[in-house]
Amino acid sequence: MTDASPVPVAVLISGTGSNLAALLAAAARPGAPFAVCGVLADSEAPGLDHARRAGVPTAVVPLADFSDRPAWDEALAAAVRAVRPRLVVLAGFMRLVGAPLLEAFPHAIINTHPALLPSFPGAHGVRDALAYGVKVTGASVIEVDAGVDTGRILAQQAVAVHDDDTEATLHERIKEVERVMLVDVVTSLTSPP
Repeated sequence: MTDASPVPVAVLISGTGSNLAALLAAAARPGAPFAVCGVLADSEAPGLDHARRAGVPTAVVPLADFSDRPAWDEALAAAVRAVRPRLVVLAGFMRLVGAPLLEAFPHAIINTHPALLPSFPGAHGVRDALAYGVKVTGASVIEVDAGVDTGRILAQQAVAVHDDDTEATLHERIKEVERVMLVDVVTSLTSPP
């Protein structure tokens, strides 16, 4: 048994927060090595309700509230720093993060992606995989760098593409794998050596 405090993790979202919900559930387990210390969004995302129900602080930093992208990048970095995380998880956060956040948390930002990177990077990984006609795609968890889905791959899991798949059905199966994999990666990164 250890007296170590759970590692504080900030989660950034843009949508319904299914990955956030999985992280909150994992953090609530006895002995969890991490705790969600804040949830930030770029809009009033429905997923913020998961955090609010769990009593986790939330903040919304809309791009439209700022004169330009660099001002928003600075504001987002300040909002994340304010919750004092040691790890930042982009869980369905649909914006690229800028230098201020990357510099504030070097090698401590991870992201999920609905494809087996380096294949199908960008915002439409599921659609692009279907259009290409692959028979296997999947999910990746990566360390975020300044590129678009170019960071070091931390974990991947394959998902078969069915002949009758639509973008929605395939994405839902990928999300199921992604949630488990993300919790595993965050647990691994925050567990004592």
